[in-house]
Amino acid sequence: MMIQALEAVFDGIALHPQVPLNLEAGTRVQITVETVSPGSEEQPKSFLQTAKSLRLQGEPDWSVKIDQHFYGESVSGND
Repeated sequence: MMIQALEAVFDGIALHPQVPLNLEAGTRVQITVETVSPGSEEQPKSFLQTAKSLRLQGEPDWSVKIDQHFYGESVSGND
């Protein structure tokens, strides 16, 4: 069994996928239709937006002593 999520446009008669389907001609499929409002397409988030949304908490020197904080390792000369 293979599951694909895709968007399609209905022209009044048939659904037209926005991307090619990885199916052989004659393959039977089951379709669930969910309408999408125009303009409701979510824009991809940048890495910075994703990182900010995680609301990570940590020591002020995280970036300087990352090995110590994550692995408990002592970094020579930075103690």
